[in-house]
This record gives sequence, structure tokens and C-alpha cells, in this order.
Amino acid sequence: MHIHILGICGTFMGSMAVLAKELGHHVTGSDANVYPPMSTQLEAQGIELTQGYDPAQLDPAPDLVVIGNAMSRGNPAVEYVLNKGLPYVSGPQWLADHVLQGRWVLAVAGTHGKTTTSSMLAWVLEHAGMSPGFLIGGVPQNFSVSARLGETPFFVIEADEYDSAFFDKRSKFVHYRPRTAILNNLEYDHADIFPDLPAIERQFHHLVRTIPSEGLVIHPTTEPALQRVIEMGCWTPVQTTGAGGQWQVKLLSEDGSKFEVMFEGVAQGVVEWDMTGQHNVANALATLAAARHVGVVPSMGIAALSAFKSVKRRMEKVAEVRGITIYDDFAHHPTAIATTLDGLRKRIGDAPLIAIIEPRSNSMKLGAHRDGLPESVVDADQVIWYAPANLGWDLGATAALCTVPSIVSDSLEGIIERVKSQAQPGTHVVIMSNGGFGGLHGKLAEALK
Repeated sequence: MHIHILGICGTFMGSMAVLAKELGHHVTGSDANVYPPMSTQLEAQGIELTQGYDPAQLDPAPDLVVIGNAMSRGNPAVEYVLNKGLPYVSGPQWLADHVLQGRWVLAVAGTHGKTTTSSMLAWVLEHAGMSPGFLIGGVPQNFSVSARLGETPFFVIEADEYDSAFFDKRSKFVHYRPRTAILNNLEYDHADIFPDLPAIERQFHHLVRTIPSEGLVIHPTTEPALQRVIEMGCWTPVQTTGAGGQWQVKLLSEDGSKFEVMFEGVAQGVVEWDMTGQHNVANALATLAAARHVGVVPSMGIAALSAFKSVKRRMEKVAEVRGITIYDDFAHHPTAIATTLDGLRKRIGDAPLIAIIEPRSNSMKLGAHRDGLPESVVDADQVIWYAPANLGWDLGATAALCTVPSIVSDSLEGIIERVKSQAQPGTHVVIMSNGGFGGLHGKLAEALK
């Protein structure tokens, strides 16, 4: 079958393309912006990519068009599909029908940490010899590919609350029907599709409604929004993590790189790994709870976590030039920015820390998170905010509220010059964006040489 994917370079759609290819389909796709890491992964899989949405790519007609949620009415390829009556489907629906049917799905949902936690969970199952399938919205370094079918009933999926397609406004995760569900956390996000936090809580409850009574829901005790979701009705056993929960930790190092795991008051072992930050400790607890549900004893899960390598673009060290370390991080929400910088600060002590932040997500562009931004960067020594041309609010006013030195730059060259003038050997530079950021990481490393 020839499947053509519109919006193929999105992390979800690109991963779905890999699974379709593995099932034996002829897969092609197009996107407005074809850029790594997804473009390189797809090309390595032998999937043909087209830049742009010229309807000519749909002639001769494919057997099925899978339409990504970034596509909207008015897009020339979408209009062609509708006018010609070509068969089409959303990515989550295709996945549910052709990959997830009949499998034990382990879903990881939440505002933050989905990619990292689903990568941890897939790795823990792999380490235990369970050869799971998975679909992850990033490239986990323990696997070097973002999706695979797997050889057993178990399938780990990053379960996103974003909508499914222009014709299906339900959250993607409503399609997945998990048996084991991690609800990591819940804050207001995706201001382009959700009017407020209760609207997102409602979608999370739609997910809870699909989990069988023989399944398991895992969530932290510290999230009032998730508590409200569960109180709307839950027909599934629940395990909790964190303070007062069944799963707890004793930190053995302040930066979260070493901690003891407790389950129902009994010590299970010590995780010692390369990760930092309280958020990753919380991700690890949820992972161990989910893995135990499918038969991985905690001691085995702990051994796996100690060998876990992070996901690409999650505090990934991309260069070290003249003693200056550069990291690439995906953080694009004040909470994620704060927890990431906190973890690094606890690891590096008093070393200079420069944060470079691009407000690129739809919620950021709409200004939904601007009030939380000044507080999110307190662990940095200085912040460089990048103001893209299409930002609809005053980033300078937000930067002025920061308690650490902050400047706004509207060019990559300006950012590079600023870092060159400020960074000394021993400085750590974190570049935060959920896009390619114009290749800033490589350009900065080159300039510092």
C-alpha cells in the first residue's frame, strides 16, 4: 500500500512513518520544513521526502493520505485530497487501527517529560528482555530510532494531548486505549487549541475513561490538576509517586544524579545515572511503577535506569569548545525551563551559566506563558531571549522583569557575538527551543573556536 504523509517531519508523524515502513508499506511524505533529526532518520529509512505541499505530489494518487495535525484547511495538498475524494485519516487513528490493536499499550501523558519518560520506559522493558514496540516524540539514544514495531505485545507510546487533525479535535491520546498509563503532570499549555486548564483536564479524563479496570494509572501526589482529573471518575487501580505516595525516593545527591527508590516503604535499590534534576527523578519513579505493572521487578528497572542515555535534545551536550560547554534542550514552557536550569545549576555549582531561549511554541507565540518566564530563569547567570519577527507580544518587557541580567536579540549573529564576549572557559551555555533554532548550536560552536 502506498501511504503519503502530510506533515511528515513532525516528531509524531515521522515516527509513525517509520512504523508504516516496517509494516511493509511504501511510504512517502512532505513537510513545509524538512530538518533534522527527523529528516535524517526518515532518509536513513529510505522514505522519500518532498519539501512543500504542491498537490502534484499526490498524483498518481496514493492509496491513503495520513494528515498531520499541523495541516489546516486552505493548505493546497489538503484541499486537493478533499476535492479529489482521496481516502484520508489522522495519524493517531491510523496508529490505533494498524499498530496498537490487541497490544498492551503503556502510555505516557503529561505537560512535561513525556519524551524522556517514554524513552526510559521503553529502555527498561528492553533491558529486561521484553523487546517492546515504541513510538517516541524524539530520538532516544539507547535505541537510535524514534519508533519500532517490537517483537512482543508491549508497546510504549508518548501520549500527547494535542489535537489529532483538522477534522478530529480530540486529543491524540484518546485513540490509544492504554492498559498502563502514566500521567506525569498537568499545567496549562497549547494555548492555540485549549482555552484554559479545565479544558485540558477534560481531555485527560477522556483518556482515564478508556483505561480498563484491570489496568493501572500512575500519577504524582503533587499535581492538583491530575487529582481533579481522577476525581471526575476513575475505574482503574491507581499508584502514586512522590511525597506520601507508594513510590518515593531518598535523594543521595542534590542534583538528582543518585537516589534510592522506595516502594511501599521498602528500599528497592539505588539509581546512579548521568541525568540531573528533580523532574527526571520523578520521571524515573513513574517509569519503575509502569514497568512493574508488566512484570519488571524494581531492582531490574533500577539497573536499566543506571544505563539510560537521555533523549536527543534533552539537555544534550552538543559541543565543548575552549572549555565552554554547549547544551541543546527542548524546554519551551516556564516549568520545563526552570527544572532544567535547576538540575544543571546543582550539577555545575557556581560555574557561569548562560541560557539562550527561543519562545517558539504556539503557546509561547501567543504569550500564554510570558508571566512565568522571568521566574523560570533565576538559576542562570544571564539570559539571552531571541525575538523572532512574528512574536505578537513585548518580549523586552518580560526580559526587564528578570532578576538576572537579560537581553533580547533579534538575530542569531547578535546572540553569537554576545556569547563570544561573555563566555570564559568553564561557562555552560544552554540553548532552549522546540525547533531547529536556525542551526544556532553548530554556528555558536564554530564561532567560539
